[in-house]
Formats: sequence, C-alpha cells, structure tokens
Amino acid sequence: MEKGNNTQFKYFLLQGFGEFGDFRFVLITLFLFAYLLTLGGNMLIIFVIYSHANLHTPMYYFITHLSLLEMWYISTTVPKLLSLLLTSDKRISFEFCFAQLYMFHGLGITECWLLGVMAFDRCNAICKPLKYSAIMHTRRCNQLALICWSSGFLSSAIPMTLTLKLPFCGPNNINHYFCDLAPLMDLACIDTSLNQTINKCVICIINLACLFFIILMYLLIIVSIMKIRSIRGRLKAFSTCSSHLTVVVLFFGTAFIVYVSPKGAHSMDYDKFFALVYAMFIPFLNPFIYSLRNQEVKMAIKKDFQILLQYIFLR
Repeated sequence: MEKGNNTQFKYFLLQGFGEFGDFRFVLITLFLFAYLLTLGGNMLIIFVIYSHANLHTPMYYFITHLSLLEMWYISTTVPKLLSLLLTSDKRISFEFCFAQLYMFHGLGITECWLLGVMAFDRCNAICKPLKYSAIMHTRRCNQLALICWSSGFLSSAIPMTLTLKLPFCGPNNINHYFCDLAPLMDLACIDTSLNQTINKCVICIINLACLFFIILMYLLIIVSIMKIRSIRGRLKAFSTCSSHLTVVVLFFGTAFIVYVSPKGAHSMDYDKFFALVYAMFIPFLNPFIYSLRNQEVKMAIKKDFQILLQYIFLR
C-alpha cells in the first residue's frame, strides 16, 4: 500500500526482532524458557498459597492476584513473539492487534492499581497491627481486587478506542513485537499529537497516582518502623515489604521510560527492549522475588516438595 491511502488494514506486519535473525533459535530458546518458567513459577505460588492455611492472609491473597495477572500478561505477547520467530508469517489481524493492545494495557494498569493496594495492605499491617484484621477483612480484600481489575480494563479502553478510530496508511509495518500505542500511531494518516497527549495523560495520571500513593504508604511505613527500638525488629518489619518494593521499582522504572519520557528521547528499538523487561522478565522474576525473599513461602514450598518426594519414593 502506498503512503497516502486512507485504508483500514485487514492485518499489520509485526517486525519483531528481525534484525537478530542469525540468533533466532537462541531467542526462541530464551523466550520459551522464560515463558514456561513464568507460567510454572506463578502457578506454583498460587498452589502453595491455596494449599497452606497459614498463607490465607490479605498479603498472599493479593500475591495470588498478581501471579494470575502475570501469567495472563506474559501470555498476551510472548506466544505471538514465538510465532514470529518460528515462522516467516509476520501478519497479525487488525482485530487481534487491537485486542492485544487492549489486553496489554488493561493488565498493565491493573498491575499498577494492584501494587498500590499491596502497599496499602503492608502499611496497615505495620502501622496498625491491632486493627489490621478489622481493616483488611475478606470482603474488603475482594472489593479492592475488583476495583483493581475493573479500573484497569475500563481505563485502557480510552487509549484503545482513540487509536482504533485513527485512519491508517501504508506501509503497515509495526516496528515492535506486539501492538503497542506508539508504533500503531506512527502508521496514522493524520496528526496524532492530540491522541498522544490524551493517551499520555491517561497513562501518566494513573501511573503517577499509583506511584505517589505507594510512596506515601512507604513514608508512613518508614515512620512507623523508626519507632521500633530494636534493629532486629525494624529489619523484620521491613522484610515484609522488600519483595513488593523490588517489583515496584522494576515495573514503574521501565514503564516510565517507555510511556512517560518525551517522544524522540529514545528510538523504537529501545522501546522494544524496555518492553521485554516489563512485559516478560518482570513476570519471570516475580515468582523468584516472592519466594526466595519470603521465608513463609520458602518453608511452604519446602514442605510440599518433601511431601512430593515421600509420595514418589514411599508409595
């Protein structure tokens, strides 16, 4: 298609990581390993939390939601990426492209809200330990989880709808491995500055609101921890937040680089690599972060592993 045609494509062509064609099988192995380990690790966390009554607490309830989200999140992009690397077919249908755009941003915004709720939970556990069970009761946890999921998918409908209404011109090549906002708007026949402004406002307001809320919760946590006299007590209190804080830094750091930094500050190729961090490697790392840095989860996994070994060798 020639540039200037106001055409609605039946499909787009994802370029993926075509520039690394010589390392195709290495990339396939790496991405497939990361994908399977992410699914397996997050399913293990869900199973361990579900099967141990001592882990039926608000903190682990939200970790379960995060694990479910991470499995869905990585499944939104990686299967198509593996397909691009395995075959020469780079096509993605118009409908699937925008469904992927909607799901990716819906899950991403949901994770922002979920990380904020997890910070709220930790703040109440440390700052108001005597009232914690009354504040974070089962009904409230369910309500907060519902707010996270519904807010994420309702918010993502705005940039998706605005981008869907754009007229697209040739060529229909998307310089990315999935359908994202910036590469799609680059194909539009009209000036997209208004769309970019609205999209950035939606994403920035949500990200910044969640981030500022998380910072506020941690300031309250720090103030409360400083009131603890013993160093051991301070370390024990803060250790319950370390996993969450690690995920927050990784997630928000890479997301801000891609979606909040000024246009032209980095190339689309850099965006692709940063996208790999928050769309693939953070979901890949989360099971390790929440298991290796959490004594209760490690003990539960060890107990389940011992039971499994007994079943195998003593049956």
